[in-house]
Amino acid sequence: MQKDSMLLKLCGRIIAIVILLSFLKFPVYAEQPTMQSTNLSEGGTRLYTDLEIDLLIDEVSEIAIEAIEQAAAEAARAATLAALEREAAALREAERWRYEAATLRRSKVTTAVITGMISFLSGLAARTLIMGVMR
Repeated sequence: MQKDSMLLKLCGRIIAIVILLSFLKFPVYAEQPTMQSTNLSEGGTRLYTDLEIDLLIDEVSEIAIEAIEQAAAEAARAATLAALEREAAALREAERWRYEAATLRRSKVTTAVITGMISFLSGLAARTLIMGVMR
């Protein structure tokens, strides 16, 4: 029991030290820029000329138009693939129904032939029986 309480006290001290250290402010050092930009104002903000702004707007507009065209092409491709997949599923379903219809037709023909043969043989047997009794 005493061992556990000593262990808990040690853990409590470690947690307290970690919490207190988190409140300390450590200085952060960054690398100094080797060259300062020539187009910086006193506040540290870069000033652009009207020509540079127009060029940036043109570049961004071209990139946006290309991205929109590419997205439209991807959407058209996805829609085409979805339509093809639906068509393929419909064709598979039609083929399955065609196969079932052919199988059913064959089984009906087979059933009709077997029924006809049974009727013929039973008629022949009845005739033979009737003829045998009459003689």
